[in-house]
Amino acid sequence: MTERKKTFEEAMEQLEQIVRTLEEGDVPLEQSIDFYKKGMELSKYCQETLQRAEQQLLTVVGEDGTATEEDPS
Repeated sequence: MTERKKTFEEAMEQLEQIVRTLEEGDVPLEQSIDFYKKGMELSKYCQETLQRAEQQLLTVVGEDGTATEEDPS
């Protein structure tokens, strides 16, 4: 079975939960390391997703703020 790709919002929610859990401080060291690794993966995913969205917006709206012609294809 293939895993469906998580949304940006789902990834952010998971990342926020990891941060809350780690901030509580009642997590064994080994589990903290696993949470940290997962958090870094989620952070990278969110950052890449935001960068792709920014590129899409720059395609529609030029860097100078003027609207560009959309490619009909």
